[in-house]
Amino acid sequence: MTIPHLLIFGLGYSGRAVARAAVARGIAVTATSRTPGQTAPEPGVTLLAFDRAGPVIAQATHLLATAPPPGDGGAGEGVDPVLAAYGTEIAAASPGLRWAGYLSTTGVYGDQGGGWVDEATPVAPGQPRSHRRRAAEHAWAALGDRLAVDLFRVAGIYGPGRSVLDELRAGRGRRIIKPGHPFCRIHRDDLAAAVLAAIRQASPPGVRVFNLADDEPAEAAAVVEEAARLLGIAPPPPVPFAEAQAGMSAMAQSFWQESRRVAAAGTQAALGIAWRYPTYREGLRAILQAELEHGAPEQRDIGRA
Repeated sequence: MTIPHLLIFGLGYSGRAVARAAVARGIAVTATSRTPGQTAPEPGVTLLAFDRAGPVIAQATHLLATAPPPGDGGAGEGVDPVLAAYGTEIAAASPGLRWAGYLSTTGVYGDQGGGWVDEATPVAPGQPRSHRRRAAEHAWAALGDRLAVDLFRVAGIYGPGRSVLDELRAGRGRRIIKPGHPFCRIHRDDLAAAVLAAIRQASPPGVRVFNLADDEPAEAAAVVEEAARLLGIAPPPPVPFAEAQAGMSAMAQSFWQESRRVAAAGTQAALGIAWRYPTYREGLRAILQAELEHGAPEQRDIGRA
């Protein structure tokens, strides 16, 4: 039996988690980096420069793209970087290459006024970055006639080294009050578990959509309060949103312009999994427990997805 070979484009925060989970299951893993000389690979992972991935595509059975399309206004604005560089090679690699996964965003659902969306909800992106992500989804979906293509719409990712626990300890935590404005999130390790479950299903060519969001959308202030409780400290003073907004960057304000509750029961059922961290409470507790047992993660491992 051929050992699966997973090629991960982008060894950032999410890519590392998927790589670790894949290696643990006996999958051969190669990952790319734009700066391989400055990136420490995970144990068991072969690391190479992004512009040298061509020959590996022909050897891979599975491929995961984690990088967002650029939004800098340049010539590549909105174009998926992996398909821009290797679209021809990827299209020609089947049947050896059987599966491609793309980490997108729940932002493609747009503003729902706090209402629920699920995997069948029509997309309605509102932010420019969400429009770019939707365009990338379309580009990957076009390969569904020859590959199994899974689009993972990912909520806010948190985990070791990237959570409100870190913000509070660094003195940057803010308890912004905006009643009725929930956010969705997913623990990094549940993201990785979902990707691995999809890989192991050996699906036929076609396109599937999965929502990666935990079971309890919550207001940001509630998460801050729980993190402070776990740390044994007083939460930051409440700040009304209207007051906080005045000092926000344009990017930060854009996140507060949309609100939706993302359902992922269908995703869990389709993949045959249940979230290990179904709410932020279990996730934050696990992060803190791991830090107590093993120490905090090094900052160099806290990159972009």
